[in-house]
Amino acid sequence: MTANDAGITSGPYITHRVTNQPPPRVDLNEYTVNIPLREYLRTVGEAVGEAVGEAEGEATLEASGAVVGSAQFQDDARLAHKNPPILHTHSKYGQRIDEVEYHPSYHRIISAAVAAGAHTSAWQKPGVGANAHRAAQFMLFAQVEPGHACPISMSHAAVDTLQLAPELAQEWLPRLYSGNYSPALQHGKPGALFGMAMTEKQGGSDVRANTTRAVQEGEHHLLTGHKWFCSAPMSDAFLVLAQEDAGLGCFLVPRVLQDGERNTFMMQRLKDKLGNRSNASSEVEFSNTHGWRISEPGRGVRAIMGMVGRTRLDCILGTAAGMRQSVAEALWHGRHRQAFGSKLIDQPAMSNVLADLALESEAATVVSMRLARAYDYDAGPTESAFRRLATAVTKYWVCKRGPNHAYEAMECLGGNGYIEDFPLAMRYREQPVMAIWEGTGNVIALDVLRAMGTEPDSVDAFLAELWLASGEHPVFDDFMARLKEQLAPLRLAPLNFAGQARNIVEKMALALQASLLIRFAPASVSEAFVLSRLGLERSFNYGNLPASADLAGILERA
Repeated sequence: MTANDAGITSGPYITHRVTNQPPPRVDLNEYTVNIPLREYLRTVGEAVGEAVGEAEGEATLEASGAVVGSAQFQDDARLAHKNPPILHTHSKYGQRIDEVEYHPSYHRIISAAVAAGAHTSAWQKPGVGANAHRAAQFMLFAQVEPGHACPISMSHAAVDTLQLAPELAQEWLPRLYSGNYSPALQHGKPGALFGMAMTEKQGGSDVRANTTRAVQEGEHHLLTGHKWFCSAPMSDAFLVLAQEDAGLGCFLVPRVLQDGERNTFMMQRLKDKLGNRSNASSEVEFSNTHGWRISEPGRGVRAIMGMVGRTRLDCILGTAAGMRQSVAEALWHGRHRQAFGSKLIDQPAMSNVLADLALESEAATVVSMRLARAYDYDAGPTESAFRRLATAVTKYWVCKRGPNHAYEAMECLGGNGYIEDFPLAMRYREQPVMAIWEGTGNVIALDVLRAMGTEPDSVDAFLAELWLASGEHPVFDDFMARLKEQLAPLRLAPLNFAGQARNIVEKMALALQASLLIRFAPASVSEAFVLSRLGLERSFNYGNLPASADLAGILERA
């Protein structure tokens, strides 16, 4: 027995006593303690329909909440980031193998996410609320370990594009729908994950500048070229853009061919990233690499846009999950740490900051559930038009808010927040990738303007959703009146307003969040959000909620 174990409070060991530190935040059920997620899943997401019954849905989410809240899962998350992937281009005998070695913790994490259906459950069992249920699963796992969410997201999104090629879909979809995960590179294994390789050095977001070439040979094509970003390179197959005679095409490129031989997939190096450390991203060379075209010749961008739309949604979900982690950790610290004679959470300045962080997190959660619902199988033309615009609008704003939200939460922990032993340093590095992946701020904002010009029905559907909250709050109504006035000339020639794109999209995103909170959240939440985000004295620095805000009511839900 050590002196510390013996509880010695005097003598030479007194400095070993640890007081006024929070206990470890482990072995909590991250689903049952997340009141906003549980409520909005049922109301906004309608995840009690025929796809997932209420009892079954609750049970599966509670099971996942227990898994990700466990000490084991949190330790695996730590280990996966402490031990990033390692590239092995050659075997010890000199053979080209192009394999990425992950820490066993990463495989345990991704196996649990796949088993829970965080990747493709909404496709496997479609119905009302199926996408909200899948989104909640995705968010629970991404809340604690975000790196694995990349291949999980792309596997979900790839289904949309694969459906354009029935023969390929027949081969690959059963494996994508499987709850089995194996890291082995082998043909015919029961489960599969997908990645993508779109961007190149000279083009970046401008994929039409790609130079990777596809030449037809029988029923398949041979691809030659270089991809600057290939996400999750140990996936079983990839969607790749390459030039063919008719223009830019979309191709399915497997890692292993049907005869068991490995496809040519030469990884040049892994990216040394700011965050997302547990997940590998690579540069890859194709040299007569086998690929199978999806959709019509030269229609690759159109073919892959379904995948892009859904991965954009998952960027929102991932950011919202990160916000939840930040709020949970900050509140845990505030409720267990004392300063100046009282708990941190009871200090007026700190309670305002914590409530504001919780408000941002709740707004991201409610809009996540609304967007997920819009992707269900029963989405008609109006709902499809709404999600076309609303996904891009929300991706811009929520993901843009992520990094500063993580920073402010990290500051709530003081010096501990800056230390790698606690998860918020990892989260701070993680959040920016969601704003960059699948379109940076300018790309997304300009895409919103483009959609206004080419798909005017999307504007009508978006505004109709906002107006469902009209008449409930004068500040919201005034904000909507000004927004409508600003949009009127823009709708005639939206790209003429490119210099104001960010300003416009920001207001649209805030109006959507406010509309949803007015309709579905308690008054304490909606009132504070409307006044602090839409009012004349609005401020986007956290901790500036008005004196009238019900901070206790907001914090009770968090």
